[in-house]
Amino acid sequence: MKIIARIRNPYDGKFGVPRQSGLVEQVVSTIVFEPEYRVAEALRGIEEFSHLWLIWGFDRAERENWSPTVRPPRLGGNQRVGVFATRSPFRPNAVGLSCVKLLGVEKGNEGTVLKVAGADLMNGTPIYDIKPYLPYADCKPEATGGFTDRTEKRTVEVEIPAECTKAMKPEELEALKVVLREDPRPAYQDDPERVYAFEFGGKNVRFKVENGTLRVLSIHNS
Repeated sequence: MKIIARIRNPYDGKFGVPRQSGLVEQVVSTIVFEPEYRVAEALRGIEEFSHLWLIWGFDRAERENWSPTVRPPRLGGNQRVGVFATRSPFRPNAVGLSCVKLLGVEKGNEGTVLKVAGADLMNGTPIYDIKPYLPYADCKPEATGGFTDRTEKRTVEVEIPAECTKAMKPEELEALKVVLREDPRPAYQDDPERVYAFEFGGKNVRFKVENGTLRVLSIHNS
């Protein structure tokens, strides 16, 4: 498959990326097409749709070998299930599928780009295809979520000291708060003394979590 575009956003590392698409719509991503596909006609009519499917590659998780079972973080990282019963990046073909909200179509120095919200792709991730989301065909209200229906979704309260807020613009800070609220820690880790760190929007963010509250320790330029 050919790479048709790449995504640009503040998710500079895999730690902190939302676990599924649509969870953090406060973060805006830009889809920039490769020169060969910067053809405005290829996007004709796309603005009529509210959501899009992205087919993309786990380019930083590719492996020569694969395992028929994986340990989903949602199950605490200690229970194995079949790889095809999960959305794990460690698959025979490292391909991902995400539904994002289309915010707009813009023209600039890099041709026509798409602004989307709710992406769960790292900055620079290759995109292989884009398709419109069709509510009449894609929305299944009766669908069940397997083991994800039986596990609690972990969220936390977020505290950012005033001295840390100066390092980011208000809109960037709000997006960071939503990302942190989703609790980026691995599901099997709950050590109140451990200091976690990740890259977001060119900043290094350090934090601790104790009793359901995530407290930011520092925000510095990467």
